[in-house]
Amino acid sequence: MRDSLYTDPPRLPVIDVSLFDAGAPWLDHVATQVDWAASEFGFFYVTGHGIDPAIIDSLLSRSRAFFAQDAAAKLLVHMSKGGRAWRGYFPVGGELTSGRPDWKEGLYFGEELAEDDPRVRSATPLHGRNLFPDAPGFREAVLGYMGALTTLGHRLMSFVSRGLGLEDDYFIRRYTATPTTLFRIFNYPATPASSVEEPRGVGEHTDYGLLTMLYQDDVGGLQVKYGSSWIDVPHVPGSFVINIGDMLERLTSGRYTSALHRVINRSGRSRISMPFFFDPGFDAVLQPIPGVGPSAASRALVDRWDGMDLREVRGTYGEYLIGKVARVFPELGRSHLGSSVPQ
Repeated sequence: MRDSLYTDPPRLPVIDVSLFDAGAPWLDHVATQVDWAASEFGFFYVTGHGIDPAIIDSLLSRSRAFFAQDAAAKLLVHMSKGGRAWRGYFPVGGELTSGRPDWKEGLYFGEELAEDDPRVRSATPLHGRNLFPDAPGFREAVLGYMGALTTLGHRLMSFVSRGLGLEDDYFIRRYTATPTTLFRIFNYPATPASSVEEPRGVGEHTDYGLLTMLYQDDVGGLQVKYGSSWIDVPHVPGSFVINIGDMLERLTSGRYTSALHRVINRSGRSRISMPFFFDPGFDAVLQPIPGVGPSAASRALVDRWDGMDLREVRGTYGEYLIGKVARVFPELGRSHLGSSVPQ
């Protein structure tokens, strides 16, 4: 895996995690790879994950069909109809990165909750029912995919725990017994031929949660910042791209890297990506992991691009998440989150 550092430019490592159910020393071997990749790059591929390709292909084909519809059909499930649950469709330009509109459209989903769920009855922000497109099998495809990725998230976090020298169940005991799971399907349309600007699908940013698991099609365009360079993250058949979010960087006091990344679609084709966010429970109380700090690999990266103080870990994950959401979707924050947004 370390050979990835000796290419020009470096390549992200590919880690076979098929040894989920194996005993030591194989689990230790995979955990060491995950720990190194999370420290050095903050991004890596995983193969051998056990997700049935049919689950992915089913959702991918339905997603392409949805985005191929006219605007009126897509707006039937616009996010404005999702209320405080923060679900549904947004058109191109409807999401901001660093205050600038992105050249992408998308569908937002989360854990499917019934109206009598206590979190829904209490109007907890970001909890509720999904807005599913009215297409045969779409609901089942989304929920099946989210269930499979939730299982994968728990397994990956057990490797993270082991790599940090913790018990395998550290995160599930402290943070992810009932994880916050958010799922997005993005379509990055081809940039118009008349455009004179860089085809900026999404500007450079970091993810704000624990762990992101991304399936991307073969169009390409994802790039990760490594040092002063941008590394291309092309499609690798049968893989998911995994990246560390800001919260895991904070919990590890900078040992792990939440790396800047962006999408620049120069292909002339539309690009589909499906990021799944596996995060702490909404009510989980945050605090740094005792005894964990920057590794030799990540020490130079502790001073973040945005000046974020990695020692500032307090409150609940829900409080933290609401503040982040309101910055990405200002209108949602004003109309539905209201006084819940931290000042």
